[in-house]
Amino acid sequence: MATSKEITADTRQRMKKAVSHLQEEFGGIRTGRASPAQVEKLMVDYYGAQTPLQQLAGFSVPEPRVLLVQPYDKGAMKAIEKAIQQSDLGINPGNDGQVIRLTFPQLTEERRKDLVKVVKNRAEDGRVAVRNVRRDARKELEALEKAGDMSRDELERVEKDLEKAVHEVIAEIDEMVTHKERELLEV
Repeated sequence: MATSKEITADTRQRMKKAVSHLQEEFGGIRTGRASPAQVEKLMVDYYGAQTPLQQLAGFSVPEPRVLLVQPYDKGAMKAIEKAIQQSDLGINPGNDGQVIRLTFPQLTEERRKDLVKVVKNRAEDGRVAVRNVRRDARKELEALEKAGDMSRDELERVEKDLEKAVHEVIAEIDEMVTHKERELLEV
């Protein structure tokens, strides 16, 4: 059976993973600026295998709203183009035979507000994930106490530490939401 220190360390690690996952998701939400994060996780049918775009191409941003996708294998051009067209980006790729050019249109006010709602929903999912991690840790700690491997006082102290960690992580998530919201609403 794990010790309270191991449980606490594992819990903090899982909370950090929830935050980094949320950061990745926020990176994929368009802000009117081109960013490789918006397309690098797109799955491309590359010779029958689903492959992330970041393994098939290099990216560059020559202008704020233009993203260039340069395939390592020119034979993958059509497959990459098709994956971009079928994605929810709403962008038509331009292909000159060497690179695929993606021009991101200016976001409308309505679309910006919709994206803010998406950000807030994903942030709430992140908060729920953090609370679920805390709940799982509490169950493990209470099992330790029941088994006699931990005193009631130590259980309360460790639970207070976990509660403090949860508040810190949720504050970090709230800060990320505020930053992303500002970024989205900036014209």
